[in-house]
Amino acid sequence: MLQTNQLTYRIGNRTLINSVSARARAGELLAVVGPNGAGKSTLLRLCAGELKPALGAVTWAGQPLQTYSGADLARIRGFLHQQNTLAFPFRVDELVLMGRYPHYGSHPAATDYAIAEEALHMVDMSAFADRIVTTLSGGEQQRVQLARVLAQLWDVNEGLLLLDEPTTGLDLLHQHQLLSIAQQMARRGYTVVAVLHDLNIAAQYADQLLMLRSGRVEAIGPPRDVLTPPLIERVFNLPVQLIDNPVTHCPMVVVGDVCGL
Repeated sequence: MLQTNQLTYRIGNRTLINSVSARARAGELLAVVGPNGAGKSTLLRLCAGELKPALGAVTWAGQPLQTYSGADLARIRGFLHQQNTLAFPFRVDELVLMGRYPHYGSHPAATDYAIAEEALHMVDMSAFADRIVTTLSGGEQQRVQLARVLAQLWDVNEGLLLLDEPTTGLDLLHQHQLLSIAQQMARRGYTVVAVLHDLNIAAQYADQLLMLRSGRVEAIGPPRDVLTPPLIERVFNLPVQLIDNPVTHCPMVVVGDVCGL
C-alpha cells in the first residue's frame, strides 16, 4: 500500500502540495484528477521519490520511501512520465528491454528478453520492435514507454505502477487499451496510481478517485461519491450534469454550453 501523510511540497514561497493525506491500496487503481495546476503531477513525483517533501511523508508497504535505495525502488516501482525524451536512437525492443535493467546483472537473461517481448505484445507494438523509437508517432512512443515500465514490473509481487497523464497523444482505442492494462495490473495485485484529465475515463476505470484543487484534497473515494455536480462545479468552475453510462453503469459527466457561461 502507498500512503501519504500530511504531505506538503513547496517551491520558494509557493505551496504546490498542501497537507495531502491519501492511500492507494494493492489491487486498486487510484486516479488523481483535478484542474490544471492542481498539483497532480507533483504529487505523483513525490510518491515516486523523485521529489522530497517539505513536510509529511510517503510510505510504501509501511516503510518510509526515503529508506529505500534507488536500486530497491527501481525494482518495485515503475513510473511512466508525462514526457519522455530520448537522447539516442534506440530501437523499440532495446528500449523496452531497458525496463529489465534493475533485475539483471551485467547481461540480460533469456527470461528478460521474453518479458520484454510480452510487454510489447501487451501494448500492441510487437510489429514495431525493429523501428527506431524517435521515428514513431507520439502516441506510439507512449505505448513503447508503457511497455518498458510494464517489463520493469512484470515479475514483481505487488509492485507500484505510477502513470502521469498516460493517455496523452493516444487515440480513443489506445486510451482505453492503456487504462484497461492499468486495470489488469491492479487486478494482478499491483498498486496503480494514474493522473488523468478525462473524468469519464477516470470514472470508468478507477476504483478510487482523488480530486485535488490548488494542492489540497477536495475529495477521495469511489467515483460515484466523488463525481457529484456541486463538487465538480466548485473544483473546475464548470456546471455539469451526471447521467449513468448505459454500458458501464458508472457516472458520466455531461457538460452543457460552455460558450454560454
